[in-house]
Amino acid sequence: MTLPTLVLLPGMDGTGEMFAPFLAALGSQCQVTCVRYPGDVPWGYAELEALVRGQLPSSAPYVVVGESFSGPVAAALSATPPPGMVGVVLCCTFVRNPRPQLAIFRGLLGLLPVKTTPVAAMVPVLLGKYATVALLRALAGALAQVTPDTIRARLRAVLQVDARANLAAAQVPVLYLQANQDRLVPASAATEVASCLPSTTFVSIDGPHLLLQACPVPAGQAVIRFMRSLRLPAALDLHAQA
Repeated sequence: MTLPTLVLLPGMDGTGEMFAPFLAALGSQCQVTCVRYPGDVPWGYAELEALVRGQLPSSAPYVVVGESFSGPVAAALSATPPPGMVGVVLCCTFVRNPRPQLAIFRGLLGLLPVKTTPVAAMVPVLLGKYATVALLRALAGALAQVTPDTIRARLRAVLQVDARANLAAAQVPVLYLQANQDRLVPASAATEVASCLPSTTFVSIDGPHLLLQACPVPAGQAVIRFMRSLRLPAALDLHAQA
């Protein structure tokens, strides 16, 4: 049986370009498509969800992967899944502000020096010991394509989001990939996911917040195992093999 298509929803940069290592690890095991968020439009989660819904496959079953910033979008899709959506993967993400103590600084986001913050300063939080020259260049290149106002809008959306009800109402199976060395999204975020949806499958992988980039092979293996476990409705299993 052919696996569902993977629909990748990107992290804070929104470019989708950071998925390159993950795509390489998957190889030809399944079809993959990536949704790209506009880099110069300061949209919040509602607008991005509408964008994603308009770009989902219409002729084959698929699984949505919500990485980091995109977790709440994937959670919203799981509550009212379009035809063809058969599963969701949440990767190093959250359904509510993972750092509630930072909410008090929401009004100061306009002063955040987004463009002048060096990528090197983000390394300990995003990659830690897994940082490589190639990953640093990819991260810098992706962030350079996003305007400061757009980054600030996405940070503001994270501070305000609460997608717990959406996840609790999930109509499709959910896999949560947790990086056990994630210094950005704490373990409490995974605990909250479990509280919202006890049926969630959890896989812990030794790696940093940018798990799909730094540890693409074990992450890819976990996603492929999850997809193979899914039961596809006969009407949607358009590529089934005898």
